[in-house]
Amino acid sequence: MRVATWNVNSVKQRMPRLLPWLDERQPDVLCLQETKLADQAFTELLGQELGRRGYEVALHGEVQWNGVALLSRVGLDDVVKGLADAPGFPHPEARAVAATCGGVRVHSVYVPNGRTPDSDHYHYKLAWLAALRDVVSAGPESALVCGDVNIAPADADVFDPDAYIGQTHVTPRERAALAELEALGLRDVVRERWPAERVFTYWDYRAGMFHKDLGMRIDLVLASGTVADRVRAAWVDRHARKGTGPSDHAPVIVDLDVAPDGDIGPVVPPPSAPAGRRGSGRKLPQSP
Repeated sequence: MRVATWNVNSVKQRMPRLLPWLDERQPDVLCLQETKLADQAFTELLGQELGRRGYEVALHGEVQWNGVALLSRVGLDDVVKGLADAPGFPHPEARAVAATCGGVRVHSVYVPNGRTPDSDHYHYKLAWLAALRDVVSAGPESALVCGDVNIAPADADVFDPDAYIGQTHVTPRERAALAELEALGLRDVVRERWPAERVFTYWDYRAGMFHKDLGMRIDLVLASGTVADRVRAAWVDRHARKGTGPSDHAPVIVDLDVAPDGDIGPVVPPPSAPAGRRGSGRKLPQSP
């Protein structure tokens, strides 16, 4: 079973790339984030094309912002939209949808950004992660949490830790919240497969960050032990970030039981540029 997760940053904008990508990579389960469409609009836009490809679809969207989806060709049972007891900002947002696919409980999640450390949105992010942890802890043993978690788990997951000083995504409290989720027995299968390599999933559109390979790894696939033991390949589809009209995120693909493209995948580390020296002076585009 091939499981993928992709923050498409507007499914409407990405449709010319999404459908050919589905045909090329053939995921059995696909978790989408930042669909930015209400459910009816998503269905009108893509329902027929996805049905023709054999996908059932579970949606939890909203107009213009956020939005998540689950596409499955291996069953889509017990769909749950949102998180029980999740906080809102100020109202609940469309950031999670879960279903059982091929015997595995799959969660497609889009964790709040946090904006700036210690802001109201930052505390919302931490509370939302606590609600996610509670939901996953109450679920079945076989589980996958897939999506844009808006946290780089470690300094190795950003191009230069010094560039992120004072930014979200890397603060101790965010990383501790992610560690509490993983403490349920979830394993970061991409990092397990690539323990020492630079592996990024997100590159800002600005300042040529992708071409310079100045990225971060914030899109994760976390697997419970029974599922992680089935992993045969875990890789980042860098090709999907190239060309005209890409998302600023690349898909993450995990192959269970068999690896059609080989045990390292076709487009994986080493990255397109070598790691630079820490404190090299490179800055984020939003930095003054």
